[in-house]
Amino acid sequence: MTQDSSTLYKLIVLYMLNRVTFPLTKAQVYDFILMKEYTNFITLQQAISELDDAGLITAKSMRNRTHLLITEAGKETLHYFGSRVNETIRKDIDTYLRENELELREEVSIQSNYYRSTVGDYTAELTAREKGNELVNIRLSVPFEEMASTICDNWQKKNKEIYKLLTEHLF
Repeated sequence: MTQDSSTLYKLIVLYMLNRVTFPLTKAQVYDFILMKEYTNFITLQQAISELDDAGLITAKSMRNRTHLLITEAGKETLHYFGSRVNETIRKDIDTYLRENELELREEVSIQSNYYRSTVGDYTAELTAREKGNELVNIRLSVPFEEMASTICDNWQKKNKEIYKLLTEHLF
């Protein structure tokens, strides 16, 4: 891999993250770039790691997902060097994001995580966001880690039903 190709892969990631108003998961970025066969998994993994190390993106892990966001430094870098991403690749990215925006946005808008509290039990934190606004944030304390994990898994699957139930009973 040459330095130029490594730079191109980083710029592709920055371009993708700059074109959305919500975080993308690492898996979403990987899916697109690997589907288009721009590079391989190992090279892409290295590029994203280097972007994070350089402070051009932030990577926030929550359970089994890592959310990626472009930083101001990343935006500035893209401003100066973004023209190195050729027009065809930019069009591919724009088309992909436009055609898949709802699915991409929905996937990152539902979040769940759990942690051990200071008193020894586990807290499952469940969040639903829409257009940057937090719709609901629920924290449940449970005695066992397995319960917290199950709650998080079920939130991913049943969040719409739960939100509907809450609004029907509270409004």
